[in-house]
Amino acid sequence: MATLESLRNLLSNNVCEIVFVRRRPRSNRPTVRRMICTLDDKILNSTNGRLSLNYMPPSHGLPYDAASKNLLPVWDIFMQDWRMVGMESCQIINTIAEEEFWKYFNDTLMQMSTSQKMAYMDS
Repeated sequence: MATLESLRNLLSNNVCEIVFVRRRPRSNRPTVRRMICTLDDKILNSTNGRLSLNYMPPSHGLPYDAASKNLLPVWDIFMQDWRMVGMESCQIINTIAEEEFWKYFNDTLMQMSTSQKMAYMDS
């Protein structure tokens, strides 16, 4: 089980594949969610990050203290938006180093269809 601080530190220089229990369960979706996410400024603020990941820096702070609720805001690579991860159930599946990410993105993630991405997130 990852802690908020350990995942934040890991994501600051990497991309991670994580699995966690959804905070807001959906009737037609599994209770767990798989995500590929990052907080790496070099990836997100790069030209590729802005164009391929549609990264937009936050325009304002959160109206609450996410850490006090054991939540970590992360950039979701597939959904191309900020998402909150509940750390009570978060497990790190894989870590992709910053230097290897764009090759992985181009060779693997870019090749996935929308339905494949949805199936991945629900697996």
